[in-house]
Amino acid sequence: MIMGRRAREGGVASMVVAALVALATAASGGASPLEGFQPLSKIAVHKATVDLDGSAYVRATPALLGEQGEDTEWVTVKYGRTNSSADDWIAVFSPADFISGSCPNPSRYPGEPLLCTAPIKYQFANYSANYLYWGKGSIQFQLINQRYDFSFALFTGGLDNPKLVAVSEAISFKNPKAPVFPRLAQGKSYDEMTVTWTSGYDISEAYPFVEWGMVVSGAGAGAAAAPTRTAAGTLTFNRGSMCGEPARTVGWRDPGFIHTAFMRDLWPNKEYYYKIGHELSDGSIVWAKPYTFRAPPFPGQNSLQRIIVFGDMGKAERDGSNEFANYQPGSLNTTDRLVEDLDNYDIVFHIGDLPYANGYISQWDQFTAQVAPITAKKPYMIASGNHERDWPNTGGFFDVEDSGGECGVPAETMYYYPAENRANFWYKVDYGMFRFCIADSEHDWRQGTEQYRFIEQCLSTVDRKHQPWLIFAAHRVLGYSSNWWYANQGSFEEPEGRESLQKLWQKHRVDVAFFGHVHNYERTCPLYQSQCVSSERSHYSGTMKGTIFVVAGGGGSHLSGYTSEIPRWSIFRDQDFGFVKLTAFNHSSLLFEYRKSSDGKVYDSFTVDRDYRDVLGCVHDSCSPTTLAT
Repeated sequence: MIMGRRAREGGVASMVVAALVALATAASGGASPLEGFQPLSKIAVHKATVDLDGSAYVRATPALLGEQGEDTEWVTVKYGRTNSSADDWIAVFSPADFISGSCPNPSRYPGEPLLCTAPIKYQFANYSANYLYWGKGSIQFQLINQRYDFSFALFTGGLDNPKLVAVSEAISFKNPKAPVFPRLAQGKSYDEMTVTWTSGYDISEAYPFVEWGMVVSGAGAGAAAAPTRTAAGTLTFNRGSMCGEPARTVGWRDPGFIHTAFMRDLWPNKEYYYKIGHELSDGSIVWAKPYTFRAPPFPGQNSLQRIIVFGDMGKAERDGSNEFANYQPGSLNTTDRLVEDLDNYDIVFHIGDLPYANGYISQWDQFTAQVAPITAKKPYMIASGNHERDWPNTGGFFDVEDSGGECGVPAETMYYYPAENRANFWYKVDYGMFRFCIADSEHDWRQGTEQYRFIEQCLSTVDRKHQPWLIFAAHRVLGYSSNWWYANQGSFEEPEGRESLQKLWQKHRVDVAFFGHVHNYERTCPLYQSQCVSSERSHYSGTMKGTIFVVAGGGGSHLSGYTSEIPRWSIFRDQDFGFVKLTAFNHSSLLFEYRKSSDGKVYDSFTVDRDYRDVLGCVHDSCSPTTLAT
C-alpha cells in the first residue's frame, strides 16, 4: 500500500527518530561481525547509536517511483551536516521504518541492539565530490521494487561505530506489490517451461497466473494464438526457516511471495509469448511486462544448440553501492555480456554461488533484478553452492557457515529446478543433443549415497546415438583444479572429490565436467586417473579416452590464484572473469569457447568431431566384459 504525501511528511522520519531515542540506551558494545566478505556484514549494526544532529539532513527524490510501471528507478539523495567527516555514510533501509520495538531472535551480542536490520545497500557520503569541504553532497541510488517503502539514513562513525544523525522521509514505488523479475527454467520434461517470479501479493489477496501462447508468425511479442492462462503456485519462507545468523537476525528481510507456473505441451523450438499477472478480488488484473521465449528442442533433435556455463557470479550495484569491499567486481561485466549476446545462446547453467547474500536476504531480490534481462527470456538453470547451502548441523556435507544461516532456503524457493526433491539439489536436463547431469557438491556424492545413485542413473540412461554430448556439472571442484588452496592440500580437488566419481565419468564417457567454486578459468586435457589420455589441445576427433575438466568459476566474484607450477594436465589457465559457451552444430560436431566478460571475445577453444561408433569404442574401464562365443 502506497503512503500518501501527508502521511509521508513528518511520519516515518519522526517515528524512526523517536524509536531510536527510546532505544539508544539499549545499544551495547562488542566486536564487529566481520565474518566473510559480504559488504553488509562489515556494518556493526548491533553497535549503532543515535546522535541526532540539528544541522544534518537527508532528502530523496522522487518520492513516488514506478509511475509508468517501472520496476527499477534512480533516486537522487541530497544530504549534509556541519561537521562532515570521511566516516559519514548513507544507508538505504527498506521497509522505511527500519526500527520499531524489540528485535526478535536475540543475536550473539549481549543486550538489546538498537537496530534490528542491516540496510539493503550503502555508500560513503564523500562519494559525492567536495562533501568534506562543503558539508553537503548528492549521490544517486538505483532502487528496485522490493515490496516495501524506502528511507535513507545518514550515519557518522564509519561502519564500525555507526551513529545515526539524520533520516529521510519515505519514498515508495507506485505499486510495491507488483509482480517482478520473471525467471524461466526448463521443467522435468523437454516440452515444459516454468516461470517463477516475486510479488507482494499473498494468494488470499490476489490470484497469480501466467498468460501464454505460441507467437503468431511476424506479429511479435504479445500476439499469441489462443493464449492460455495457467495458475501459479505460491511459496514463501519466514525468519524461522533460517538456520543461523545473520539470516535470522540483522540480515533478515521478508522475501515476499514466490510464484511458479508451468507452461506445458510446448512445440519444440517454437517461440512463445508470456505475461505474468495477479487477479485482484474485484476482478482487475495487475500485469507485468510481456516477454517471449523459445521452447527447448526435442531430446536428440538435430539443430543448432548453444549453452552458457559459469559459476560464482554474485551481484554488484550499478550505483557503486557496497563496492568498497570489491566483493564481486566482475559480476556486472558478465551480466552485461550475456544480455548483449542474448540472441546467440539458448539456455544458461549457473553452477552455484548466485548472489553471495550470505544471510542478507535483501540481496536475493537485488540478484534476481540484475539477471532479469536474461532469466525473463532464457531458461536459467542453477546449481547449489556453498554460499547457498552450507551451515553446521543441517545435513550438508560441509560443516561450515558459508551460507550465513540461509541453509539453502532462499535458493530452493526463489528459483525452480527440476529436482525430484527440492531439498536435494540434483537433477537432469535433456536439451536437444545434450544431457546435463547437475550434481550437488554440498551433499555427499560418494558411492552408496542417494546422490551417487542419481548420478549413475543420469549418466547411464542417456541414448548417446541421439544425445551424444554428455555434460556433468557441480559447484565444488570434484575433478581437477590447480588452484593454490587445493594444491596446498595436495589433492588438486575437494577432499574425496573424484575418487568415487571418476569411474562413472569414464564408464559413461562424459565429455566435459564443469565446476565453479574456484574463481578463475582452467581447462585440462582429457583425463582419467590423473593421466592425460590425449596430447591434443585444440581439436579432438575419434574415440574420446577421457573427460575434459573445466573450472568456470570466474563469473564475477573476487578472483582466485593458482599454483606457481603448472600441472602437466592443465592446458589453459586464465585468472580473469569469463564464461563458457558450448555450441552443438549436429551429432558429430561440438565447439567449446571460453569468453572473457570484459569484451566477450574468445580466449580459449577446442572442437570435437566424432561419430557414434567413437562413443561406443572401448577405452580403459569403459566397457563391459565380452565373450569369445560366436
